Amino acid sequence: MYKWLLPVMAFLIMLGGCSSGEERSPLETSIYNSENDKIGTATFTERPEGVEVALKVEGVEPGMHAVHIHEFPKCEAPDFKSAGNHFNPMDKEHGLMNTKGAHTGDMANVEADGSGMIDVKLTLSEAKLKEAQQSLLRKEGTSIVLSSGVDDGMSQPSGNSGERIACGEITLKADEDDTTDPTEPDEKQEES
Repeated sequence: MYKWLLPVMAFLIMLGGCSSGEERSPLETSIYNSENDKIGTATFTERPEGVEVALKVEGVEPGMHAVHIHEFPKCEAPDFKSAGNHFNPMDKEHGLMNTKGAHTGDMANVEADGSGMIDVKLTLSEAKLKEAQQSLLRKEGTSIVLSSGVDDGMSQPSGNSGERIACGEITLKADEDDTTDPTEPDEKQEES
């Protein structure tokens, strides 16, 4: 009766060791302002209830701000329009208060404290990091965008949330951040 147990266990161990080599969760991306200064990070973690987004940003205007996932992993300053529209693979209408559903990339507004710091966790209930139509990593990836104003939760197509003020590219290569901190001298500057 137990003679099948050993081969089955060996197969399961072997199967568990096989992976694509691409770790998807947690995934951290750097966030940059319109001057290309790194101002924070967003960490994405796959959870049973969706993708948790831990957002830590500093140096923004105190008050409420909209934050969304956008369709392209392109954060070209100063306006970040290269990120495209809100991530909406299920072709729904915009807004968390919309009775017809919301974009996959719609999130609650976040508040920057008096010093301009945002430190919050949000959940994207319809999103995935794993392979799926709603995966933030499908195709080349997506981006996270912080806006100057508040998302009103209903207006089409994007909630009247103001100008895009910060952006981070969400890709499997997001952790391979090769940009330099503008306040730190690089090797070329030290040689001069």
